[in-house]
Order: sequence, then structure tokens, then C-alpha cells
Amino acid sequence: MAGDAGMLQALAETPLSVAMREGAWLYPIVEIVHIAGFAVLVGSVVLFDLRVLGWARTLPVAALGNHLLRWALASVLLVLPAGLLLFSAHPVELANNPAFILKLVLIALAGLNALAFHMLPYRSVAGWDRDHAAPPLARCGAALSILLWLGVISCGRLLAYL
Repeated sequence: MAGDAGMLQALAETPLSVAMREGAWLYPIVEIVHIAGFAVLVGSVVLFDLRVLGWARTLPVAALGNHLLRWALASVLLVLPAGLLLFSAHPVELANNPAFILKLVLIALAGLNALAFHMLPYRSVAGWDRDHAAPPLARCGAALSILLWLGVISCGRLLAYL
């Protein structure tokens, strides 16, 4: 653990980390990019999940998924580097923040849930692509996805308070 704390402290002392903390505009700009990226990511995921849960059944699930997945993946190109920059500003504090740790766990679970969804129920999407209810496993995965991403957002917001 001491090695990890040393690495985190070393990260906190890098010029970029110092600039993130001490610059008047860098941290807020990076935070805005992170939040905007998350809005696109979670918005895309939730819209798709709502379709799987039965909303707008006339929209083909596969076509909607292909469209929204591009937006979700593109948003990761904003969210991930911005999140790493935000972390670099306060690595020691964040590594010990329960909301941050829970946020990372929830992101990992959301990713595993998405992987399971694509490997299991989504393989049979042709049978429920339009005008049919998604199978129960797909609906459970969609509901879980929404809950996990709401948890991620909540933890991100709680970072300032814990």
C-alpha cells in the first residue's frame, strides 16, 4: 500500500497535475468535457435501454443500437482522458474517497453488464428487433444498465461531498 501511495503522490506532483490544480481554467474546462461526454454516453445507453424495455417498439433495436453505440463509443474518447486528467489533480484524495471507489466499481459492472448483454440476449435480436418484447434477460440487463449508470452519475456528484 505504501508503494501505491507513493505512486499517487508522485502523480500529484507532475507538472500536468499541478497545472490541473493551480490553473484557473484547466480543471473546469476538463470537468465540462468530462460531464458533456458522460451526458452523451449515458444518454445513448439509456435511450437504447428504454427501447429494450419496450418503449418505441416500432424502432428497430439493431438499427438504434448501431446508431447509439457510435455516439457512446465516441463519448468515451472524451470521458476517459478527461477523467484521467481530473483524477491526476487529486489522486491521493480520490483513491481514498468511497464515492470514487464505488464509481469505478459501478463503471466496471456496467461494462460487464453491457458485455453480457451483447454476448447473450443481443445475439438473438433479429427475433425481437421490432414490434416484439425483448426477452426477459435483455430487459433485466437494460434495467440494470440504467440503475448502474445512475449510480455512476450519483457517485460522481458525491465526490465533492465525501
